[in-house]
Amino acid sequence: MRDYGAGPSRRADARDVRITDVETAVIEGNFDWNLVRIHTDAGVTGLGESYRGGRVTDIMGYMTDFLVGENPLDVERLFRRLVQETSGHGGTTGKVVTAASGVEIALWDLAGKLLDVPTYQLLGGKYRDEVRLYCDCHAGEAYAVDTGYTDYGDEAAYEPAAYAETATQAVELGFDAIKFDLDTPADNDPDPFNGRLSAADVAEKEAIVEAVVEAVGDDAEVAFDCHWDYSLDTAKRLARALEPYELLWLEDVVPPENVDAQREVARSTSTPLATGENRFRVHEFSDLLYDFAVDVVTPDPTTCGGLAESRAIANRAEENYITFSPHNVCSPVGTMACVHLGASVPNFDYLEYHALEVDWWDDLLVRSDPLIRDGRIAVPERPGLGVELDEDVAADHAKGEGLWTSRTD
Repeated sequence: MRDYGAGPSRRADARDVRITDVETAVIEGNFDWNLVRIHTDAGVTGLGESYRGGRVTDIMGYMTDFLVGENPLDVERLFRRLVQETSGHGGTTGKVVTAASGVEIALWDLAGKLLDVPTYQLLGGKYRDEVRLYCDCHAGEAYAVDTGYTDYGDEAAYEPAAYAETATQAVELGFDAIKFDLDTPADNDPDPFNGRLSAADVAEKEAIVEAVVEAVGDDAEVAFDCHWDYSLDTAKRLARALEPYELLWLEDVVPPENVDAQREVARSTSTPLATGENRFRVHEFSDLLYDFAVDVVTPDPTTCGGLAESRAIANRAEENYITFSPHNVCSPVGTMACVHLGASVPNFDYLEYHALEVDWWDDLLVRSDPLIRDGRIAVPERPGLGVELDEDVAADHAKGEGLWTSRTD
């Protein structure tokens, strides 16, 4: 077996640093945000974030045994070690890779701080000074999630006018790209299982799209998310029905397991299709990209393997002239990690922002100015991710007793 724990022994004294501890925390935002902090004997710490979900911090804590004593500058080797050491636990996919993603991001933050450069510099350099965001919106109380369970709103929340009103508000905040969920409770009537929509159902969704597009005009691009809800025939009919609206993209139209089905939809329509947020590591993206089953690829860096793995996905997408727009439902910590990634990727387009309803989102970082200005985030020039967690605000919103948990305590 390859031994990724066999690290190099020669290093300049200034870079001979060792990991001493790993701490985790869960912050209750609109999702549970899984944070990780890595300590070193140089007195420097690195901050990272993994995608939402139960027990991810437990897995990150379990990984402590494979990190303590290691040099944090070996970011990619350590990520591979975590995957290898957890391979018997499903470490090549799923929540184990998600946990490793947060650790990897914290290592990039550490590496930048130790070398006194921003993380984007370590990822290859900068293509842009600011990263554009698209705002993931909800019409009224149309869509809520509690520990992964979808809780739909009342019927009024799904009227086209409700979507149009929220779209207008987002544009007034400075966003020039927005996205809405297009799946609704009506999708489950008369059958909640087969994923098929009637012609009347498709027409109702077209009315929503038309209302949003007309409301924003040329001020914003518009995307819609289907959350893998539909059968192949419905996905084709829906995508074709929406062709006149020239969407930014239509996302996750069919369940994610079958690339051939995704490709069939892509072949049937001129509406751009996006998918990728629930795939893991670069290997799970290869068929999607090389078979041209997608127009916009949307991996989640805090899910799929971290920043280096996401950049590898972006590189493969660039080979096929496919744009890269990462999925992101993170706190400002994970968001800023994605900003560094977006700065370093030539085919980057938009980064998701999914916290419009969290009025203390900015407060989680120590800063005086708003993080988002006119739908954009400036790429930091400070070392590492360029962010500092406000421990008091984090503690106020922490899940459970206290903020940080360490396996070595």
